[in-house]
Amino acid sequence: MHIHILGICGTFMGGIAAIAKQAGHKVTGCDANVYPPMSTQLEAMGIELVQGFGAEQADLNPDVYVIGNVVTRGKPLMEEILNRGLPYISGPQWLAENVLQGKWVLAVAGTHGKTTTSSMLAWILEDAGLAPGFLIGGIPENFGVSARLPGRPALDPDSVSPFFVIEADEYDTAFFDKRSKFVHYRPRTAILNNLEFDHADIFADLAAIETQFHHLVRTIPGDGRIVSNGREANLDRVLDRGCWTPVERFGADAGWQLGALHEDGGFDVLLNGEAQGTVRWALMGEHNRLNAIAAIAAARHAGVAVKDAIAALSRFANVKRRMEVKGTANGVTVYDDFAHHPTAIATTLEGLRRKVGGARILAVLEPRSNTMKLGTMKDALPGSLELADRVFCSAAGLNWNPGEALQVMGAKAQTFGDFDELIDAIVAEVKPGDHVLVMSNGGFGGIHQKLLDRLA
Repeated sequence: MHIHILGICGTFMGGIAAIAKQAGHKVTGCDANVYPPMSTQLEAMGIELVQGFGAEQADLNPDVYVIGNVVTRGKPLMEEILNRGLPYISGPQWLAENVLQGKWVLAVAGTHGKTTTSSMLAWILEDAGLAPGFLIGGIPENFGVSARLPGRPALDPDSVSPFFVIEADEYDTAFFDKRSKFVHYRPRTAILNNLEFDHADIFADLAAIETQFHHLVRTIPGDGRIVSNGREANLDRVLDRGCWTPVERFGADAGWQLGALHEDGGFDVLLNGEAQGTVRWALMGEHNRLNAIAAIAAARHAGVAVKDAIAALSRFANVKRRMEVKGTANGVTVYDDFAHHPTAIATTLEGLRRKVGGARILAVLEPRSNTMKLGTMKDALPGSLELADRVFCSAAGLNWNPGEALQVMGAKAQTFGDFDELIDAIVAEVKPGDHVLVMSNGGFGGIHQKLLDRLA
C-alpha cells in the first residue's frame, strides 16, 4: 500500500511514517516545514518528502492520504483531495485499523508526563523480553527511535509480541474528527497520569477535557486495568461519571505509593503499604517518581513482576529533551527541557533545585504552545518560576505581554522580543557554577548551542 502523509514532520505523524515503512508500505509525505532532524530521519528510512501542501501532490495517486491534525481546510492539497473525492483518513484511525487492531494496547494519558511515562513503560516491557511496539512523542534514549512495530518476545521468538505502548494524547484527531486522538486506541491498560486545563485553542474549559477522558474510559474493557493518579480530584471526577474497569491508584494514601527518597536519588516503591524494592536512578523530581510507579503498575497488568520492573527502571536512560544536559562551558551547565505548561515548569525547576542545591538557576522560557501563545496560563507563570534565581522570557510570537505577567517578579525576570538580545542578556548575567535551564516545546532557534558557543 502507498500512503501519503500530510503533516509528516510532526512527532506523532513521523512515528506513523516509521511504523508504516517498517510494515512494508510505500510511504511519502509532506509538511510546511521539511527540515532536520525529522526530515533527515525520515529520508534515512527511504521516505520521500515534499515541501508544502501543493495540489500537484494529488497526482502521486497513493492508496490513501493520512491526514495530520496540523492540516486545515484551505490547504491546496487538502482541497484537491476533497474535490476529487480521494480516500483519506486521520493518523490515529489509520494506526488503530492497521497496527493496533488485536493488540494489547497500553495507553498513557494525562496533561503532563505522557512521553516519559510511555518511555518507562515501553522500556520495562522491553527489559522483560516482551519486545513491545510503541509510538511515543519523543525519543527514549534506551531505544533511539520514537516508534516501532512489536518484535519477537525472548521466550517465544516464533511469535510476535501482542503489546503496544502508545502516548495517548487528548488533542483533537483531525480537522474532520474533533474527538481526542486517544479514543481511537482502545487500550486494555491505561495510565491516567493527571488532568489539568490545557490546549485552550480547542477546549473551552476543563470540563470539556474531562468529557474526552470519560470517553476514553468508556472504551477500556472490563478485564482491563486503569492506573490513575490518586492525588487528582479531576481524574476522580472523570471516573465517577462511569467506570467499568478495575482501577489501581498511585501516589495517594493507598495503592501504589512513594517510599523513602535516598540521597542518591533512588526511592522505595510501596504497594498497599508493603515495600516492593528500590529504584536506583539519577532522574530528578517527584513527578518522575510518580511516573515510575504508574509505569510499574501498568507493566504488572501486562505480566511483568514488580521486582523486575523496578530493576528495569534502574537501567532507564530518560528521554531526549527531558532535563537533557546539552553541554557545559566555563563551569556553566546548559539543560534542555520540553516543559511549557506552568505545572511542568514548576516540577522541572523543583527537580533541578533538588539536584543543584543552592547553586543559581537561570530559567530561559519560550512560551510557544498554543495555550501559552493565547496567554491562558500567563497568571500562573510567576508562581511556576519561583525556584529560579533569574528568569529570561522570549516575547516573540505572543499576542500578550509576558513582561506584564512577570512584573511581580521584579528585577528577577526580564523579557525580550529580540532573540539576539535575549542571548546577550543571558551571557552577560551567567557565572561559573550556574545552571541554565531552557524550557520550550520547540527548537527555540538552537539557543542551547548558541549559548554554549558564546560561553566557550
